[in-house]
Amino acid sequence: MAPRKPVPAPAPSPTPLAGRDALLLDLDGVVYAGPGAIPHAVESITRAAQSLRVGYITNNASRTDESVAEHLRGFGLAVEAGDVVTSPQAAVRILATLVDPGALILVVGGDGLVTEVEAAGFRITRSADDHPAAVIQGFAPHVGWEHLAEASFALHTGIPWVATNTDWTIPVARGIAPGNGTLVSAVHLAVGRLPVFAGKPETAIFDVASERFGATNPLVVGDRLDTDIMGGKRAGLATALVLTGIDRAKQVLAAPATMQPDFILGDLRELFEPYPAAEIDVDADGVRTASVGHAVVRMKQHVVRVARAGADPLDLLRAGAAVIYASGLQIYGLDVDEQLMQLAVSS
Repeated sequence: MAPRKPVPAPAPSPTPLAGRDALLLDLDGVVYAGPGAIPHAVESITRAAQSLRVGYITNNASRTDESVAEHLRGFGLAVEAGDVVTSPQAAVRILATLVDPGALILVVGGDGLVTEVEAAGFRITRSADDHPAAVIQGFAPHVGWEHLAEASFALHTGIPWVATNTDWTIPVARGIAPGNGTLVSAVHLAVGRLPVFAGKPETAIFDVASERFGATNPLVVGDRLDTDIMGGKRAGLATALVLTGIDRAKQVLAAPATMQPDFILGDLRELFEPYPAAEIDVDADGVRTASVGHAVVRMKQHVVRVARAGADPLDLLRAGAAVIYASGLQIYGLDVDEQLMQLAVSS
């Protein structure tokens, strides 16, 4: 009898970074939370920077790109101002298509926005009485009623209005605080119209990043489905949600098709680990089963249950997300196992 030929071992699954030419990272909830770096973030980013371009994309309009870079250098990262793409940069690009060069612009926001508006050659005012050609609005901690009122007075004349982003919340050291979306909403209610948005989830900020870094196949990493992941997907880019910031298991399972990430990560170390593929089977009775590692989740009609939890809660979450996403149904119409909904993935 001829000896059996050895069966080759299956090829390992590719990592999320396989084939990428850039890594585009959100900041709050991905690199840091408040004053401190998120565990494993700095060493993971430093490792990634050895083989591909790393850029930072932030909706934060209150700081300049250099101040952001300085902040990141304080964690030990090698970052220059040009590595940081801000929503004010994207907003000013849009503004330039709406007004004449050198126009007078009413600015609602902080230094990060003022710096970019001035760098683009526009003049700045804080008063509607100066008859500005447009309003540009971004978040800053000092923005209050008087600033929003000036924007409202100016916008009632029908001039263009550009906002850096729509983030409803921002993570800070003490917890979750209102973001620029709440301030924009206040003006919107007063003037009865919406601005043109520049930051995530709009594509303008990703277009700026791709052009600057010469990236054709980057990976977008963020902690928010409604900004980072939706924006990356709208721009046609691969996306990874990292569970170190705003969105957690329940939000992952509930994500509509426009916000479903390509990868779900516990922390940035997993950028370098083979990403387990979800195996999905549908039996003759229409029962859908998703397996990731040793975790198995089944879905029969509208009922989603854990069949085997396995030892890795992250794989269980991935399996649950896979079976729900494959169904095309929204979570509000499903009966989802509480074990999945309350899943805690430690990083």
